[in-house]
Amino acid sequence: MKASKIDDGELSKVLDRLGEAAVNPEAWRGIMDDICKAVGASAAILLQSDIRTPDVPRTESIAEATDFYFRNNWHLRDPRAKGFPRMMAGEVVTDLDVMSAEQIRADPMYNEVLFPFGYRWFAGIGFWAGSAAWALTLQRTGREGSFAARDKELLAQLAPRLTETATLATVVGRAALTSMTDVLDRVRQPALILNREGMVLRTNAAADRGFDDEIRVRERRLILRDKQAMTRFDQLIGMIRSTPDAAAIPASPILIRRTMKPPVVLRTLPVDGAARSVFLGARVLLILSNLTPRPAPDPVLIGQAFDLTPAESRLAALLATGTSIAGAAEHLNISRETARNHLKSIFSKTGVHRQSELVTLVSQLG
Repeated sequence: MKASKIDDGELSKVLDRLGEAAVNPEAWRGIMDDICKAVGASAAILLQSDIRTPDVPRTESIAEATDFYFRNNWHLRDPRAKGFPRMMAGEVVTDLDVMSAEQIRADPMYNEVLFPFGYRWFAGIGFWAGSAAWALTLQRTGREGSFAARDKELLAQLAPRLTETATLATVVGRAALTSMTDVLDRVRQPALILNREGMVLRTNAAADRGFDDEIRVRERRLILRDKQAMTRFDQLIGMIRSTPDAAAIPASPILIRRTMKPPVVLRTLPVDGAARSVFLGARVLLILSNLTPRPAPDPVLIGQAFDLTPAESRLAALLATGTSIAGAAEHLNISRETARNHLKSIFSKTGVHRQSELVTLVSQLG
């Protein structure tokens, strides 16, 4: 049996560190660097079986080659992919398990991607993140040599630990996402989270209450009836897909016009910490301002604050929710003329001159 190039002691030390990546997604790159040192490899990448995106955790040593690989769509025709089922069945798979030496020498991907960047030999270790199939792939140069049978036996011990770490990272990440959206729900702020493909991972109850035919989630995608806003949102999705996970999304707020309701402003915020687990792919938090009507401030409190009559206080409370003067008159079962007279008196007592100023003033009491 060919001697192993793997330092079993160093590999065990790395295995003990894997837990760090469950709570800190930024730890993956350093851990993969240490795995490479322990197993005599030059580079490592984490890849999902059915979703291949260029923004995957990888060692810096293979960053340029990975960018070239995805930019030229080699991820769609990688001959090593046929080894994925065997990886997920618990086998450590190498090049020579899926191709002959002659096939490797003649293969276009090897000749156009791997060989030019100095890589020669491959090993893949399959693991699970919930129901998603992933693999840690290792690359060696020609000088480092192929992965021997003993290497494969030692690498196999990575699989259960990677599954354990990925599963824990998924649980911790989902808990973090839930915490983020639930905190916003408690202050009645509609919010949803998108993954790196622009798909909706989670919405909070405030958002669910506000969705209608003009703003809704369908098949895990946010759909906007306002065509101009939808065009801008599609541009945002393009930026999410093309911007590295570690970089901020340079997105401006998007104004979404509605036919019978006030417009909505969509803003993006970054997803940080454990919520950015690579196995969830959470990328941005979307805030939808004005999606749902603002709760009316207490009319009694308004009356006390500005010395308004009960009728004036009720009108001011309704106007603070964004209701029009006509809508407020109908709701209060008074004429528009009466409502306008009440509004003039409210202006006089509060010292404001426009309805928008009144809304801002009264809303501060909510």
